[in-house]
Amino acid sequence: MTQPRPASDEARAHLARMLIATGSEDRAAFRELYHLTSAKLFGVVLRICGDTQAAEDVLHDVYLIIWRRAGAWEPGRASPITWLATIARNRAIDWRRAQKVRRAGPIDDASDIPDTAPDAESELVAAGERHSLRHCLEELEPRQGEAIRTAFFDGMTYADYAEARGVPLGTAKSWIRRGLARLKECLDRDA
Repeated sequence: MTQPRPASDEARAHLARMLIATGSEDRAAFRELYHLTSAKLFGVVLRICGDTQAAEDVLHDVYLIIWRRAGAWEPGRASPITWLATIARNRAIDWRRAQKVRRAGPIDDASDIPDTAPDAESELVAAGERHSLRHCLEELEPRQGEAIRTAFFDGMTYADYAEARGVPLGTAKSWIRRGLARLKECLDRDA
């Protein structure tokens, strides 16, 4: 005579049958599976999510996954409730991770990002200044204009300029110094 199976073994066997039937797209078995496991799986999900509404949403996703994957459950590898709880746990953890990425404060709390591009007025002023500078450079003696352009726009040192022109360093410096003084006078006059 065989001993009667304990209630927990019978419940596990019933759950296994419902899971196998769900894998065959049996809607009634899926309803029964939901009825048997939703409270436990909700507890698993709620513990991880920490929010009732979020846990309900995640639990919905869990049962969609179960519906799609029930046919992949292998009775010899895991008990039905372990397999279901693993799906619930993994989905809840995925939800939790996604919240860390998406969590952001209101846009009003964001600090302003400075716009480094010049505004239209600044552009007009700069264009006017460039025009004045070009005009004043043209008024300079050719040696002085060339020395200033070479030293300040081309980045050549005074010594390099003097060497390139074959003049003493003091001469090159005096051309630039006198040219800058005349340039300042012209720019002050145009301002």
